[in-house]
Amino acid sequence: MFDPASRYANVETYTVVDHRGRQVTVVAVPPHPDATLLGIHALRQGERLDHLAQKYLGNADLFWAIAEHNDAVLAESLTERREIDIPVKRR
Repeated sequence: MFDPASRYANVETYTVVDHRGRQVTVVAVPPHPDATLLGIHALRQGERLDHLAQKYLGNADLFWAIAEHNDAVLAESLTERREIDIPVKRR
């Protein structure tokens, strides 16, 4: 259902009935990623999280891991910071 690199790849799903009576499959909230820190990146103008994820984690689709490690609900909010914590790549 999800890409193998997705944080939802191995998360349990279950079915609920919504307010209209429809059965909807939902995904449980995934566990918080490992808090091990690889390092700190000094953000330069124009850098994006997907570029940093590719550089440090080997996969641009893992931008969410950097955002979540920095407690950012929206990845774009990190562009205003000077430094961004980079987590260790999860296996």
